[in-house]
Amino acid sequence: MDKIITFGIPCYNSADYMDKCVESILEGANYVEDIEIVIVDDGSFKDDTPAKADEWAAKHPSIIKAVHQENGGHGTAVLTGLSNASGTFYKVVDSDDWLDADALAALLGKIRETEAAHADVDLFITNYVYEHTEDNTRNVVDYKHVLPEGVVFGWDEIGHFNITQNLLMHALCYRTSVLRDEGVPLPAHTFYVDNIYAWVPLPRCKRMCYLNVDLYRYFIGREDQSVNEKVMANRIDQQVLITRIMMKSYHLYDDIKIVQLRSYMVNYFLIMMAICTVFSKLSERPDAMDELEKLWQDLHDYDRRMWRRCRLGLIGQATNLPGKVGKSITIGLYRLADKFVKFN
Repeated sequence: MDKIITFGIPCYNSADYMDKCVESILEGANYVEDIEIVIVDDGSFKDDTPAKADEWAAKHPSIIKAVHQENGGHGTAVLTGLSNASGTFYKVVDSDDWLDADALAALLGKIRETEAAHADVDLFITNYVYEHTEDNTRNVVDYKHVLPEGVVFGWDEIGHFNITQNLLMHALCYRTSVLRDEGVPLPAHTFYVDNIYAWVPLPRCKRMCYLNVDLYRYFIGREDQSVNEKVMANRIDQQVLITRIMMKSYHLYDDIKIVQLRSYMVNYFLIMMAICTVFSKLSERPDAMDELEKLWQDLHDYDRRMWRRCRLGLIGQATNLPGKVGKSITIGLYRLADKFVKFN
């Protein structure tokens, strides 16, 4: 049977989490055989992840593939899932997250409907939910009043995204060919590649469809998580690498002609520069501030207009206050914002 969608599940020592993830997809899809799950074992060695992947594939051979590779990091696992995908669409689900059954049924129904109508949708967008482990609270990120609901639209038909409404990987389900035809530059052994995945392919997407359903459930708050504040500060070199790759992907004001899409992408990149600045100041790495200065200089040399937008705007000035007092103010402003938005 032709596969309408492939769910890629990158797994690295994920034995404690992956069953819930796989089960949520199977149950939400009602075990139909026009879906596919590709479990990518990214060189796991500390637990039973490789065996679990094989067990799932043996149990549902017409739906699930197990792929084993040497450890290459999250981005490499995402791309391995993509290269093994048979589905018309591709969605990444991290092994410690899961999908809501009713929302998944709605998404699959809409995909089948639009494909039958030859609507040529490039990107389906759904909501995601932060499941905060620390205080057992939830925060839904939706796109109401920004994107038209339930219809096919173009970027020139969208509204303005606020600062909490970024289109993260959790929200996106791309047509597989959109990702394959021009590739996605995800570096190996690097965290935070989801920012590239959720940003670089957007201009290739001409026709989108948004479903106002809370599909993706994203755990946040564990101490070992890549978005934990201390972890991000220690890995600031990787955040800088990701941001530099995004920077060199476009001259946004020249390359992105649709004003609404350009506005969104500029604002997303502005936040990436702010994150690099704040976490460089939080980092104990001796080279953190030097590398940050190089990043700002690279942006200045590559795209002067973007440098002015990022550095001289309100967020840029607030995150680049000079001296020790300025550093303290910047970190204080970040932590105040974190209390309300719960970034980490």
